[in-house]
Amino acid sequence: MPKTTKSGKPKQGELPSTLQRSDAKAQRTFAKAHDAAADEYDDAERAHRVAYSALKHTHEKVGDHWEPKDENGPSDAQAEGGRGTSRRTAEGVDANASKRHLYDVAKRLDIAGRSTMDKDELVEAIKKENRRRSR
Repeated sequence: MPKTTKSGKPKQGELPSTLQRSDAKAQRTFAKAHDAAADEYDDAERAHRVAYSALKHTHEKVGDHWEPKDENGPSDAQAEGGRGTSRRTAEGVDANASKRHLYDVAKRLDIAGRSTMDKDELVEAIKKENRRRSR
């Protein structure tokens, strides 16, 4: 099902709830990538994966919504590898960001124990908190 109207605007009711709480750019990125992939591949699941992949290059998941990243690019090892890669995903957390950035996100999400965590532990804690808030 198309995620955009004929004029190219995202259909709010067709977007995942985390995107409904995100900025207009995140919504447009996801919707346009989804529709282009759906036309290209005629496969809803693949279109969904392509749309999230495009979104993760420009945005990161923070709690229950998506926020613009400071720098565009892949968010984790899976996104770097592309189709056919079977690496662990960071579920929208920008695992390629600096430890300082991840610490700041953890602080905004009020994650306990963040000051003693290394970079990988921060990514895992943010993923866990994102899942909790998105339920």
